Amino acid sequence: MVGELDDPRRDEPAFLLPERAMLEGWLEFHRTTLLLKCEGLDDTGRKARPVPTSLLSLHGLVRHMAEVERGWFRRTLAAEDIGYIWVSDENPDAEIAPLDEADWEADLARWHAECDASRAVAAARGLDDTGPRRGEPCSLRWIYNHMIEEYSRHNGHADLIRELVDGTVGW
Repeated sequence: MVGELDDPRRDEPAFLLPERAMLEGWLEFHRTTLLLKCEGLDDTGRKARPVPTSLLSLHGLVRHMAEVERGWFRRTLAAEDIGYIWVSDENPDAEIAPLDEADWEADLARWHAECDASRAVAAARGLDDTGPRRGEPCSLRWIYNHMIEEYSRHNGHADLIRELVDGTVGW
């Protein structure tokens, strides 16, 4: 983890970019950060919930972000009539826990697929294009900013979880 800033898969956006390139760059930076926080652990480590008062695990965070990607880009911006991946009325936190039967490779592939779908939806629209959210128009610009915030917050959780699981720290 130390030195992960130097990982060729993760680039901080340049200081001077057009708005869209800056937003896309930061979102990709944070998507990659979450992935890096999960690397090098076995299934037990990724599913570990080291904070006794929390259901959060690294595996659960990846599943959660797959749901978030789907929700904002596909259900909101593209107005696709699609359901949740794991969440249900019976278990609104199903993406986070329980993970006993969860398969890391399948869930990681699902997250990658949702990120790819998000990129495709966004590529076909301008920053001011909107989709419906709770009966209100919601712009792609707002979604990009929210997704950067969402990943940033959960990457902070991932930092703490990873340090508690195996002592690895990084930025």
